[in-house]
Amino acid sequence: MTSATVGAIDIVAWFVYLFSAVLFVVGLHFMNSPKTARKGNQISAFGMVVAVLMAFIVLFAKGFVNIVAVVVLVVGILIGAVAGVVSAKKVKMTDMPQLVSVFNTVGGGAAALVALNDILTKEGTPDIVVLITAGLGILIGSVTFTGSLIAAGKLQGIKWVKKLNLPGKGVWNILFAVLSVASLVMLCVQPEQRLLWSILTTVFALCYGLVFVIPIGGADMPVVISVLNACTGTAVAMSGLAIDNVALIVAGALVGSAGVTLSILMAQAMNRPLLSGFGGGADAAAAGDGPEGTMKETTPDDLAVQLVYAQKVIFVPGFGLAQAQAQRELADLGELLKGHGVEVSYAIHPVAGRMPGHMNVLLAEANVPYEELVDLDEINPQFPQANVALVVGANDVTNPAARRPGTPVSGMPILDVDKSQNVVVMKRGRGMGYAGIQNELYFEDNTQMLFGDAKKSLQSVIAAVKELLA
Repeated sequence: MTSATVGAIDIVAWFVYLFSAVLFVVGLHFMNSPKTARKGNQISAFGMVVAVLMAFIVLFAKGFVNIVAVVVLVVGILIGAVAGVVSAKKVKMTDMPQLVSVFNTVGGGAAALVALNDILTKEGTPDIVVLITAGLGILIGSVTFTGSLIAAGKLQGIKWVKKLNLPGKGVWNILFAVLSVASLVMLCVQPEQRLLWSILTTVFALCYGLVFVIPIGGADMPVVISVLNACTGTAVAMSGLAIDNVALIVAGALVGSAGVTLSILMAQAMNRPLLSGFGGGADAAAAGDGPEGTMKETTPDDLAVQLVYAQKVIFVPGFGLAQAQAQRELADLGELLKGHGVEVSYAIHPVAGRMPGHMNVLLAEANVPYEELVDLDEINPQFPQANVALVVGANDVTNPAARRPGTPVSGMPILDVDKSQNVVVMKRGRGMGYAGIQNELYFEDNTQMLFGDAKKSLQSVIAAVKELLA
């Protein structure tokens, strides 16, 4: 193949990758709204398919070292495609945070391996640009790999992962952060020793990912997922710079910047410093006193009476709703009440559930009108006018303990559910929330508890409401 032909292929590939990058940007834009999010996913996926096909065209046009490498590549793609399709079809919404963490693990690990390969297999001494970009890809990708694995284990509820403890967490964090950065600097200073410093950078970064996530409690996990997602994108962008691939650079930059933006918004929603607000839940929980009093129980029939004779009802969904797969029942109850003339809205806390946007996706799946999903800042002033606030599986985001110091949720903006005239909480049992403390809301004078599976409880309430309206 002549040099002119190779040059022409490179130019075509560059423009195709640029086209893919544009599709990524357009897809991300469509994800701004739940109404167009599905279309955004489809556009972005099409952009990735175009980029992968172009990569294969370049591979076969320029020639490859041996057929075994191509076979391994194709087999790897097929395995990944099958795993992706199976995951998309079988994983429940309740397990979506774990799946996101696993995807972060795969993305970070892949970016680190690409960067490692670029440094170790390059002929001659790599230039400083390659060393810096690929080195950052190794460092960030390795941190994401182990950090996301631990996060996935915590979210899945794996006992030995949840029990992991790290005394002196601050010391370990500083130690491995310094060692990781120092190894990266030495990689750039002594490129002739690139094997040694690449391995050390990888090992120290893997260790830092562990010590960073292990101490973090459940209350902060939504922000952690977002931070690790940003790290995955950044690692991919660094690897793209190292191998000079426009599609990887743009895709990684988009994921990284979107992840950083989301992390900042999530940290603000929880009133936590982004870089130093993690991991304090256990200590605070030990220091705080539990609420006093008893929980007052109610029945589906009594709740149905309250809802039918109400003028304004606010539903407050949480992870328990997702766990029971009861979103359609809640939507059906809302439609039933609206048909009776009751004003119905859904209070959405930014960190309800276990990942950003969890409740929005869940309720959109049940065809709840988007205008009825009301964010925290807009819904909080409406609670005093609500005759009934029905809390379905939401815990920490409704805890009045956030208004006083000394608890794992102190300072976190909450939904002012307790200011409603009447509060009914649907909850599976009497256990504590994800933050590890009891919810003071459950002991308020205007609060009643309806224990049991949320799906079955809602079905009973719907039946009772229909009987009252008959």
